[in-house]
Amino acid sequence: MTRKVGIIGVGMTDFGEFWEKSYRDLIREAGVEAINDAKIEGEKIDALYVGSMSPGILIGQEHIGALVADTAGLHGIEATRVESACASGGVALRGAWMSVKAGVNDLVIAGGVEKMTDSSVGAATIALGGAADQEWEVFHGATFPALYALMARRHMLEYGTTEEQMAMVAVKNHHNGSLNPHAQFPFEVTLEQVMKSSPVADPLKLLDCSPITDGAAVVILASEEKAKELGVEPIWITGSGQSNDFLALHDRASLSETKAAVEAAKKAYKMAGVKPSDIEFAEVHDCFTIAEIMAIEALGFCKKGEGGKFTQDGETSLTGSKPVNTSGGLKSKGHPVGATGIAQAIEAVLQLRGKAGKRQIKDAKVGLTHNVGGSGASCTVHIFERDAK
Repeated sequence: MTRKVGIIGVGMTDFGEFWEKSYRDLIREAGVEAINDAKIEGEKIDALYVGSMSPGILIGQEHIGALVADTAGLHGIEATRVESACASGGVALRGAWMSVKAGVNDLVIAGGVEKMTDSSVGAATIALGGAADQEWEVFHGATFPALYALMARRHMLEYGTTEEQMAMVAVKNHHNGSLNPHAQFPFEVTLEQVMKSSPVADPLKLLDCSPITDGAAVVILASEEKAKELGVEPIWITGSGQSNDFLALHDRASLSETKAAVEAAKKAYKMAGVKPSDIEFAEVHDCFTIAEIMAIEALGFCKKGEGGKFTQDGETSLTGSKPVNTSGGLKSKGHPVGATGIAQAIEAVLQLRGKAGKRQIKDAKVGLTHNVGGSGASCTVHIFERDAK
């Protein structure tokens, strides 16, 4: 049994540094907003999936499914914590979608949350390092900026991608983020500011890197039948794909391509019956500026190796042929890793509802989200459509 599945409610906190809010506070705030948005107070929720990467290290808390269900007052339901590094939110969304698609459940919450800034920089570094290969990469001193710097250098060598083109990703995403009231860094930056920002791992600079962030995001999924019963019009998830690659960079076929994203996208496109040219906007995983360039290539928006030029030509801007990261992306909106994939889905829903404010893409009907774990060892891609097929 397969059914149409859509999102009927969304809610998210502001993203940033919140000393006064706990992990519970964040997920509760986002969840209440999503329930109010869906207008389902009093309805029976069947299940809960929550993405959270490293709460054990960051706040000393495991058993997150039970904690979030308890916080939401949802006792007696199935509640599952999902972990796939920075793709935890996207995998939680996929799990919730599958449970409704298969007819197991009718009304399901998919959430994501991370409380990162209360910890020391060292603890956060250890937590994030868990998404890489501990034995072959982290033990030898490789941080995530270093791993993405290796990927950037290879991309530059093979295709002539420039540091300026990478910096243009940051400039564009900060412009979009300046229009997003939830963004951690809602301000614009110039190309000169990015290029002159402090070096982190050559060629990546401070303004090429996404921040450490607190935040939560929640969506509510329903079957077509349940949505009709509730009298609501969903934004449909018409395609979903997930794939993986080798964990360590040295085992991969190429440092300049994220194979997991290529394969996840193929699955999602096939399921939805769409092509890359049908996608009108996308939220992609720009944990570093080179990551966005590699993402738009993996998703088929431009040819392999042409992501830098595609960006430079303005094709990924709000007024370009393929707007990317209208929310500001991880770079400007922020990156509370467990919440990121859900926040991407929320931006897709807002765009397709026509409720994205000053960053709205005119008459958007088809959108995509791309959520990556670590340096590309896992990836989920989802296709969202305004009109049911």
